[in-house]
Amino acid sequence: MPALVDRAAQETVPALSLEQALDRAYRVQPSVVRAQSDVHNAEQQKREAVGSWFPSVNFNSTGSSTWNEGVGRIDTNTGLPVGGNQVSRNIRFGFSGSWDVFTGFRRSAVSRQARAQLTAADADLIDARFQTMLLTKQQFYAALYATELVRVRQAGVRRAEEQLKVSINKLRTGSATRSDSLRSVVNLGNALVQRVNAETQLATAEASLARLVGLDGRVRALDDSSFHRVAFDIPEAELRQEALASSPAVLSAEASTGVSLQSWNAAKAAWWPTLTLSGNWDWSGNNQVNNYQLLKQRSLVARLTWPLFNGFTRERNVAAQANGYDVAVATAADTRRQVVSTLITRSAELKAASLRVEIARESVAAAEEDLRVQQERYRLGASTIIEVLTSQEALTQAEVDGVNARFDLLLAKAQIEALVGRSL
Repeated sequence: MPALVDRAAQETVPALSLEQALDRAYRVQPSVVRAQSDVHNAEQQKREAVGSWFPSVNFNSTGSSTWNEGVGRIDTNTGLPVGGNQVSRNIRFGFSGSWDVFTGFRRSAVSRQARAQLTAADADLIDARFQTMLLTKQQFYAALYATELVRVRQAGVRRAEEQLKVSINKLRTGSATRSDSLRSVVNLGNALVQRVNAETQLATAEASLARLVGLDGRVRALDDSSFHRVAFDIPEAELRQEALASSPAVLSAEASTGVSLQSWNAAKAAWWPTLTLSGNWDWSGNNQVNNYQLLKQRSLVARLTWPLFNGFTRERNVAAQANGYDVAVATAADTRRQVVSTLITRSAELKAASLRVEIARESVAAAEEDLRVQQERYRLGASTIIEVLTSQEALTQAEVDGVNARFDLLLAKAQIEALVGRSL
């Protein structure tokens, strides 16, 4: 029965190390790109908040030509009479500016809000990168797991083929029954199906990894011996304190709380009056009155505005921001509890997976020895084909359990790294 995955074609599939996969994922994953855009937007908002402390200045320029046919009129720019059948041309240019002298502390609150938004955007970017790191590692390890599983299933097929040859040879010499060879054929068929399933899982995992790193087709994951050295001696209590202090999820939630607080303070500014100074410096000329001789005009206006009552709109905005702050505080507290809960779970999974790796290693060694003994006994006629096939299946299952345990260990470690915000 042919393999589902062409071996020659599989060799041409591009391969990536974990570092290469992470680098590509950081550059193409929408969540990271979106978080980077949010950081850039927050930087511009902070710059805009700083600019609100300075006056605004505008340059204005106009020009007009008016044809007066038949009758006289009053020039709207100069207020002087203009005779009939004449052309009046006017020019005007100048500068205008305004400065918010007092904004009811709104500018201060908006500036703090902009800084808090930048802090939150930075925290969200870090969180997005760690979540992408976790997702990439999970998919990378899934491809490695599928590769190991294919290797185990291929070994199972080879053992089944060898056992079928032994059964056929014993049948020819009359030392075994036809039932033995038929059972060996069935066992080989089951092994081939398991290999096909493993190859399907490998193709799916490699295709998903390719999509994650921004490539088409499939991508092979390069194994590294350092992946399987996961032991680290950090007390759980210390790890928990570190997670609460530096977890990207916690930092992001706390930064969002800071944004909500400053938004609430900015909304309170609507209770205060605002004082604005505005001025104009204009030069104007007319071809009929002064032959374009420029006349200077200046003005300075102080405007005090105090909205005493606006239909409770202020109250609604302040209440909405206060409620948003309460929600942000509750969310941050729940995020901290969630990080602690998840860390306890992942730490337990890590310990359990470490124990399973040791047990699986011993189980494989015992299953190999048991199969060797059963095969020798079957060759001597002291054992049945059922016992041999049972030992073969036990060895294959022990190898599969070993692969599962090793990669469960890697996944638990990756999840803990995403929680604490650093590599372990």
